[in-house]
Amino acid sequence: MTCRIISAGVFAAALVLLGRGVPAGADDKKDHTHHGHVVKVEGDKLTMAGEDKKEVTHVVAKDAKITIDSKEAKLKDLQPHTHVKVTLKEAGGKHTVTKIEGQTKK
Repeated sequence: MTCRIISAGVFAAALVLLGRGVPAGADDKKDHTHHGHVVKVEGDKLTMAGEDKKEVTHVVAKDAKITIDSKEAKLKDLQPHTHVKVTLKEAGGKHTVTKIEGQTKK
C-alpha cells in the first residue's frame, strides 16, 4: 500500500514537471542579430551583405528603431556601404527587422 502511494506521488510530480515545459509558440519568437553593410533600401525592405558577401533582404517593421551614429534616423537615411547591426524578430517562420544600428564613423 505504501509503495502504491509513493508511486502515485512520484507519477504526479513527474506530470507537474513535464507540464512546465516551453509554452506553445514560445520557440516561434526569437531575436537574431547580425552585422554587415547596406546594399540598398527600397520601401520597407533592407538589402544587406554580411561578412560572407552574401546579400539578404529583410522586411523592416514600421516601428523599428533605427539609428545612425547613435542618432535617431529613418530607413531611407541608410546609405549604401553603411555598416549596420540588425536585430530580427522571428515569429511563425518569418523574420522582421526590429532594430537597425548604423555606423558611418570608424
